[in-house]
Amino acid sequence: MRILVVSPYPPIRDGIGAFAVQQVQTLRRAGHEVEVCSPAPSAAHHHLDLRGPKGAVALRRLMAGFDRVIIHFHPDFFYDHPATPSSRITTGLALAAALRSGPETIIRLHEVDRRWVTATDPSARATRAVFRSATRVEVHSPDDVEMMTGEFKVPRSQVELVAHGAEFVVRTTADRAAARRSLGLPADGHVFLCIGFVQPHKGFDRAAAAFRGLGEKGASLHVVGSVRIDDPSAADHERELEALESQIPGVHLHLGYLSDEAFDRWIVASDTVVLPYRHIWSSGVVERARLLGRPVIATRVGGLVHQLAADPGATLVDDNLQLAAAMRAAVAGAAWSATGDPDDAGRTATGPASTWEFDGPVDRSSVMAEIDRRSAANRGVISRAGAAGRGGSVNQPATAALPLRRLRPVPPPPATSARPGVSTVKKLIRRVIAWEVDPLREQLVGLQKASLQAAETTDARLEELSDELDG
Repeated sequence: MRILVVSPYPPIRDGIGAFAVQQVQTLRRAGHEVEVCSPAPSAAHHHLDLRGPKGAVALRRLMAGFDRVIIHFHPDFFYDHPATPSSRITTGLALAAALRSGPETIIRLHEVDRRWVTATDPSARATRAVFRSATRVEVHSPDDVEMMTGEFKVPRSQVELVAHGAEFVVRTTADRAAARRSLGLPADGHVFLCIGFVQPHKGFDRAAAAFRGLGEKGASLHVVGSVRIDDPSAADHERELEALESQIPGVHLHLGYLSDEAFDRWIVASDTVVLPYRHIWSSGVVERARLLGRPVIATRVGGLVHQLAADPGATLVDDNLQLAAAMRAAVAGAAWSATGDPDDAGRTATGPASTWEFDGPVDRSSVMAEIDRRSAANRGVISRAGAAGRGGSVNQPATAALPLRRLRPVPPPPATSARPGVSTVKKLIRRVIAWEVDPLREQLVGLQKASLQAAETTDARLEELSDELDG
């Protein structure tokens, strides 16, 4: 069978693309002839700009030569960004028409968002038409099945529940000892791991805060991954993690894209995988941790409850206090429960703990120290407690350049509006005033870059002087 897989593809750094690679390999092992179409230049066979009605028409032409088409769907691949209701309607109708007129089509959804079909959105009907036009829609949790049949109005016969890790295979041959040696980790001590793309919704900062005090017990927390998107909020989150690394002993940040083998090697090297997500639909890391036999501590959000339901080694928590208690129990080698009693084995969190029992009763000084740490992290400085513990001065900047790097760039606002005709008016106004506004914006950006460069030069010089004095 000739099969076309539509998805981002390596070397593009994309989580959905990682799923697609494994599916392509599985299909080829089964004897199918598989080609890949990606929305951007990559190692795929075909590259198409899939956005808008023109993208739908181009996809329809390509689909004609195949027996089956599998689309790893995300709206960013097909819809303009930012999108207006009118553009979502035209794109949705064109894509639905392409799917109806082509070969057998499977839409695989790794994320399902009910906001795509909210009752107040005039484009909701066109969006439903896209999924109803597919031969089959594959999702990863019973909640997603219910959402597709209920809010998306897809017939139940067209919706199929597919295991998230159905096509996953182990990518490394290293055991724990070999993995730790290759990664420069100590042979002993409890290793916590947060791994994946570094984004605010992943909540890796929550794990770092919950880890406080465990470094003194010989444990370590490693945040591993890359910043996937060039976004101000992602850059701010990266700076926050850098500040937490400088403040909390035992927290280590490893930024950079990982190969499939290195990704699995990190999991093998760990004792516990921590997934403190703020929101998520499903997680590939959960499946890889299960595949490699590592227990998981995760927040009770999205589809994680379903994914971890059959995993006896998993711990689900509801808040930051329970996260900290679960991590402390893992270091102690005890089962954790919501009651805070490490001897109460086999229970999972059902509600927030009433007191902060893991380091003794809460007192005013500990609360104020935590408030000071968080505010210092937001400013990009080392907190009073952290600085004093390492011989630093009060509120000493982690680097002089760090607060400047946290400043967001100043892009022009998008000339879009949900009201008909307003987008055109905004574009015209921008053209009229651009000669006056653009030079000011460019001057502001240049000033920010010059200040950052000067601060980084100062940091380098101060480090040289420190080395000379130490010598």
